[in-house]
Amino acid sequence: MQNGQIGVTTENIFPIIKKFLYSDHEIFLRELISNAVDATQKLKTLASVGEFKGELGELQVKVNLDKEHKTLTISDNGVGMTAEEIDRYINQIAFSGAGEFLEKYKNQNSGIIGHFGLGFYSAFMVSDKVEIVSRSWRDEAKAVRWSCDGSPSYTMDDAQRDQRGTDIVLHIADDCLEFLEEQRIGDLLRRYCRFLPIPIAFGNKKEWKDGKEVQTDQPNIINDTNPLWVRKPADLTADDYAAFYRALYPAADEPLFHIHLNVDYPFNLTGVLYFPRLKTQFDIQKNKIQLYCNQVFVTDSVEGIVPEYLTLLHGVIDSPDIPLNVSRSYLQSDSNVKKISSHITKKVCDRLQEIFKNEREQLEKKWDDLKLFISFGMITDEKFYERAQKFALLKNVDGKYFTFEEYEKLIKENQTDRSKTLIYLYAANATDQYAYIEQAKAKGYDVLLMDGQLDPHLIGQLENKLKDSRFVRVDSDVIDNLIAKDERKEVSLSSEEQNDLRTLFSASTQNSSNYWVSFEEMGENANPVVITQAEFMRRMKDMASLSPTGGMYGNMPDSYNMVVNTSHPLVKAIIDGKNAALGQQLADSTKAIEPLRARVDELQKAMKEDSTQQERDTLNDARAQLSEQENARRELLKNFGSNHTLVKQLVDLALLANNMLKGEDLSRFVKRSIELIKAD
Repeated sequence: MQNGQIGVTTENIFPIIKKFLYSDHEIFLRELISNAVDATQKLKTLASVGEFKGELGELQVKVNLDKEHKTLTISDNGVGMTAEEIDRYINQIAFSGAGEFLEKYKNQNSGIIGHFGLGFYSAFMVSDKVEIVSRSWRDEAKAVRWSCDGSPSYTMDDAQRDQRGTDIVLHIADDCLEFLEEQRIGDLLRRYCRFLPIPIAFGNKKEWKDGKEVQTDQPNIINDTNPLWVRKPADLTADDYAAFYRALYPAADEPLFHIHLNVDYPFNLTGVLYFPRLKTQFDIQKNKIQLYCNQVFVTDSVEGIVPEYLTLLHGVIDSPDIPLNVSRSYLQSDSNVKKISSHITKKVCDRLQEIFKNEREQLEKKWDDLKLFISFGMITDEKFYERAQKFALLKNVDGKYFTFEEYEKLIKENQTDRSKTLIYLYAANATDQYAYIEQAKAKGYDVLLMDGQLDPHLIGQLENKLKDSRFVRVDSDVIDNLIAKDERKEVSLSSEEQNDLRTLFSASTQNSSNYWVSFEEMGENANPVVITQAEFMRRMKDMASLSPTGGMYGNMPDSYNMVVNTSHPLVKAIIDGKNAALGQQLADSTKAIEPLRARVDELQKAMKEDSTQQERDTLNDARAQLSEQENARRELLKNFGSNHTLVKQLVDLALLANNMLKGEDLSRFVKRSIELIKAD
């Protein structure tokens, strides 16, 4: 019997392992089973080069629970270890035999993980005591038992084991009894070990018999040792890829396309990636790519390996060349990672370009599902944007699709304004903005549908990329101003008349501060009142809505332009009615205001830094008198406007056209409309 001290640099190694070295306690099972698979793979390698001449038998890793004795045992029939090897590989923490083994058998090392040492010590995260019973594959080797209670002290003596291989016996600690539950261990095995290359047996299969569940004598193999991504694409069918996707994501819709990765130089990378049918809230779709290292599950958080937009893809990538820390849980910065990331990006672009070239109709049918992913990539990755120009599509409100180049040719002649800027008209909601779309079509314009979650950001990028171009939403201005080809017509109303009419129309809105009333000569056949929202402010608010904090623009109230068509007969009727009802009162108001305004202007011009307090008081008194008269005029116009049926009707019609008339206001509009119909 041998007693000794584990070769560590500090006696605090076990608390460090328990609390800090590994991010999740549950990965102890992955580490121990990975080591068991390593040992089995090593035996296969030895057999392939003729060093092991015995019978391999049925190579398998077994996991057994014993709740009564509070043990969890991982057994393999791989290479096993001698007492000297245990002393070398287990007692000297962090010294892994895999490095030496890989160097010696570097031409036959496929599939070997090789993380003895600290990987084994993850067992102490959940155990009060750990035992190793092992027998080496070497001739005349004796079985040996190693035992440690979580302190730097261990014991090692002879043991009884008839066959080669290793048993790792974990005596589960009282605060980790969850790892004695069959359901818990089963879930962990399915998560971490479902694709390992050596069969993993967890108990026996169960079946229903005579109304109850009974165990059979067949081992319950929990893993697929030959998963789809390690097989040759030429040997696979579309049904194989679809079945594998359903196995990975049972509740997901069928994917759009897939990409099979298979690279062996200058790095090793295999895998299958799928384009899922993305939902609007794409954030919840992230972390669906599973990272494996030689078929051992590592993580489903792969932002360090692939660009962020590619995390929207689903599937599996497997590479032994992605450097990991001791727990295989966190990625480290490495040139290979960058190369792998670039390669995956290129493969994604190549696949989309191939579909566009050979199956454009299929790409168009699935574009609405792909658009979010592609927009995300174009916004965040310059190289992806450059490649995407070959297959990215623009969709108009009629459901037709165009490449950037095709669409530019379509609109260039008719949608270039007087400053030689190409105007891309778009709608964010084809239903809500229907009236504006129809007005644009009547002018011969084409309108894009930009209703995607990321379109506000994409539009900004396209404006920077597309030469002499600008995107304008169809409801951001009256139709003649969207693509300005001629000088704007001057409004025939004087400044004072416009101010009066502005006050009158503002009085008919619930939140008058949210509206700026302006005037245009749009012709008799155009709508009498149009509600628009300035492109810049609305776009800033749209982008702010995607930010968790909202930013400055996100916290600002909505603001709109209420454009009154002074050419329309109904507006002229309102002006005439105002003049008839308030003409004398307004004339008297003007007579009172004009001299006061002139007086204030005169006093303001005379003011200097050394003006006396009396002179300042005189100016303030004049301002107060002017303000009083102007307020009286506004109140007169507000009272007239708020009780004017036609004004209310025209404003409500404009709001209704924008889907902005709701609740009580809508009910009043309906009643008013009925009364007007009765009056006719």
